[in-house]
Amino acid sequence: MERLLLSAILTLTGISGLAVALWGGYYLLTGFMSWRKPVDCGWHPARTRFAILVAARNEELVIGPLINSLLMQDYPQELYDIWVIPNNCVDNTALAARNFGARVLECPFPVRSKGEVLRFAYNRLRGREYDAWCVFDADNVVDSRFLTEMNNAYMSGARAAQGYRDSKNPYDTLISGCCSIYYWMMDRFHNGGKAGMDLSAMIGGTGFMISSKALEKLGGWNSSTISEDLELTAQCVLAGEKVWWVPKAVTYDEQPLTYEESVKQRRRWSSGTLQVAQAYLSRVGSSVCREGGGRLADLGFTLMIPAYQVAAVANLLLSSLAAALFGQTVGQALAAFLGALVFNLGLTALGSTLAAGLVLAVEGKWDRRLWKALALYWLFLLSWIPITFGSFVKKTTVWEEIRHTRATIPEALTR
Repeated sequence: MERLLLSAILTLTGISGLAVALWGGYYLLTGFMSWRKPVDCGWHPARTRFAILVAARNEELVIGPLINSLLMQDYPQELYDIWVIPNNCVDNTALAARNFGARVLECPFPVRSKGEVLRFAYNRLRGREYDAWCVFDADNVVDSRFLTEMNNAYMSGARAAQGYRDSKNPYDTLISGCCSIYYWMMDRFHNGGKAGMDLSAMIGGTGFMISSKALEKLGGWNSSTISEDLELTAQCVLAGEKVWWVPKAVTYDEQPLTYEESVKQRRRWSSGTLQVAQAYLSRVGSSVCREGGGRLADLGFTLMIPAYQVAAVANLLLSSLAAALFGQTVGQALAAFLGALVFNLGLTALGSTLAAGLVLAVEGKWDRRLWKALALYWLFLLSWIPITFGSFVKKTTVWEEIRHTRATIPEALTR
């Protein structure tokens, strides 16, 4: 019986280990491919007419710097309109937006997600002959060349594109530092790596562009999950529209200041990923079998990230349990289990820290104020595990407000 149990555990450990190795190997490959330069969109005359959409909920404290940065774009002002869409507000967001110079389109009914706000705005504005739509969060600040770079991408053939998502406040707290490192890693190793392999980038919720033609192809702005950005990515890839990576189009995003705020944010992301996977993974699988294609397969890998996290935890526990079964006494078994657990966690912490240090170096983001975030980044990533497991048990289905208060200009724009 004991031998049978050991054989079963070793078999399960091997299967889960193989799955983790294959998954990790794939993302290691995409990380290496991030050193290939993305498509050069060149320079094109300013011709694209943009509608800028900003869904705003109780954002009167931070929306001013965003609007100012949009009004100061290195792009003809007659070719873009700034639309702020206040929703579920109990403050003076609408008045602040008007005072700073934006157009205001107030959402007259309660909404449960950002996707509903964008759908409302699109349906109201679609007759104004915009070529493309850019989406920002109210707490953002936008680099002055954002629209110029998106025009270059559009004129080069992009019908959906994600810009570089930078951090507005990386030095505020330990948590904002960890979140900033996470975004820089997504920029470099995820979207940059996918661009290096001619795959589709992932729309990240803000700082992205989608053309009117692409939206018409998709049947409008039709998200039904809490993760409207990943859902839009899935819809684009399934429709044959590659999401381009445009790293020169930079947006600075406010990061959470506290662990509680980061949990609320990441719980929404994890729940949204599960919702999108439930709604689209079977279609992606069918399309891969029917049509093939690296972009569809890559989308499937992305939608299965929560499953990968579960497999990684299972492999950690199974490998530690397998080591324990070789112990001759209870004490030896316990020591072997704990030793294997600590060893594997140590390797995870070391790998995460080295990867974070690498991205800080290659992206030119290193600053001594980030040393605490770098040292504890591995723990920040591990804290995602209970969030993911909790999302399997109870998904977040309603967008929860995170108050933004840092009405500041990023240091990178003041140098």
